[in-house]
Amino acid sequence: MDFEITRDVRNELLKRRELTFTLTFDGPTPSRKSIQEKLAALQNKNENLIVLDLERTRFGKMELFGRARIYDDEETKTSTEREYLLKRGEPKAESEA
Repeated sequence: MDFEITRDVRNELLKRRELTFTLTFDGPTPSRKSIQEKLAALQNKNENLIVLDLERTRFGKMELFGRARIYDDEETKTSTEREYLLKRGEPKAESEA
């Protein structure tokens, strides 16, 4: 997995960094969790402060285009982000059968 950050902008008003990236990979498309972990390691940030918004792949190419937001703290993240984006990528609760 190779990351190429194409845009990195600091948004002081919302206390976050906004990244646009291109991810080149081999094999199947990586999961949201693995992308989030790799991005956190590259940026030296806690992976809980990263929110992935848009991920697009092109047919026949091993490339993924995406956007991520890295917040300064958890409180700002929860007050700013939409609820469904915070729940995306979390493991689903097992249903009782």
